[in-house]
Amino acid sequence: MVIPLKHPQPLFVLSSVASKADAQKIAKALVGERLAACVTILPEAESHYVWKEKVCVEKELILLIKTLPRAYSRLEARLKELHPYECPEIVALPCEKAFDPYRRWMESQVG
Repeated sequence: MVIPLKHPQPLFVLSSVASKADAQKIAKALVGERLAACVTILPEAESHYVWKEKVCVEKELILLIKTLPRAYSRLEARLKELHPYECPEIVALPCEKAFDPYRRWMESQVG
């Protein structure tokens, strides 16, 4: 059964990194420190952006980080510490609906 969520509304936090080692280090820390219920490392993506007046095209891995609002500030601070980029992508998107048993599991995992 899928139900609309009231509180807490899970968040999906997106970030990207250049290497699998960085992705795994970040995932292990965020889950181990109970800042995220799960981090999914999505395979190679091609990112196009402008950085310091230069057009860049890079291969990156995408981190799909599942967390709750109560942990977001701590997660953001920790992600900034762990992330190798000078200005890491840290974008939180709200989850409007979720399978209730999964939502409850998330609540039990995030400190």
